[in-house]
Amino acid sequence: MSETIKVHSIESLGALDGPGLRTVIFLSGCPLKCQYCHNPDTWSMTSGHDMTVEDLIHVIMKYKPYYAQKGGVTLSGGDPLLQAKALIPLVKALKEADIHVALDTSGALWNDAIERLIHLVDLILLDVKHTEALVYHTLTGGNLDDTTFFLSQLIRHEKPYWIRQVIIPTINNTPEQLLYLEEITRSPYRQRMELLPFHKSAAHKWEKLNRHFPLAHLPETSENDLKELLDKAKLPFNAVVI
Repeated sequence: MSETIKVHSIESLGALDGPGLRTVIFLSGCPLKCQYCHNPDTWSMTSGHDMTVEDLIHVIMKYKPYYAQKGGVTLSGGDPLLQAKALIPLVKALKEADIHVALDTSGALWNDAIERLIHLVDLILLDVKHTEALVYHTLTGGNLDDTTFFLSQLIRHEKPYWIRQVIIPTINNTPEQLLYLEEITRSPYRQRMELLPFHKSAAHKWEKLNRHFPLAHLPETSENDLKELLDKAKLPFNAVVI
C-alpha cells in the first residue's frame, strides 16, 4: 500500500502558481509561522486528509488535457518539504505521465529526502520572506540562513527556480530591499522574480483558529504600489507583479 500524503486541499486549475494552468495541491504542515500567512489553516499536519499517490494521480489526470504545453502540477502548502519522502513516488509517477511539476516552498528545511525530491521536480518557486536575518526571524519564526542554504543547493543542482516575495508596507517595501533580494538570489538558474501583494483576506481564517492576525493594522498592498516599487528599484533583472 502506498504511503499516504496529508493533503489540505486541491485547486483544480490555478493560474498563479507556476507556468500555465495547474493543479495546485496544498499540503498540510509548515515549519514557519509567517505573520501574514494566507493559509494558517495549513500549518498543522493534522489539518488535512490522507490521500495515496493513486488517489492524487486519479484527480490530477482528469485535468491533464488543460495543462497544454506549459501547465502541470504545483505542490504547495503549508510547505511540501515536510512531506518530501512521501512525495517522491508521486513526483516520479507524474514525470512518467509527462506532467510538469513545480514545488512552492520557503526553503526552510533540508535533508536527503528533500534533495531527492528537488532532483525530480522541474521548477522551484522559492518564497524568500525577507532579506534581513532579524526581520526574517521576527516575521516567520524561522531563519534566513536556512533559505539561503536551500537556494545554494538549487544552484548546485542547476535547478531552475523562480523567486517570490510578498511585499508588506513598512516591512519590505523599499527599493533597497528589493535590489538586495535580486542580488542574493541571482544565478544562471533563476528564471523569474514575482512580487505578490500583502492582503488581509485571510483574517477570517486566523479568527476561526482563535489566533491574532499580527499585521491587521497595516494597509494592503495595491498593484500600483508594486509597480511604483519596481519603477523606483530599477532592477537589473525583470520582475513581475502578481
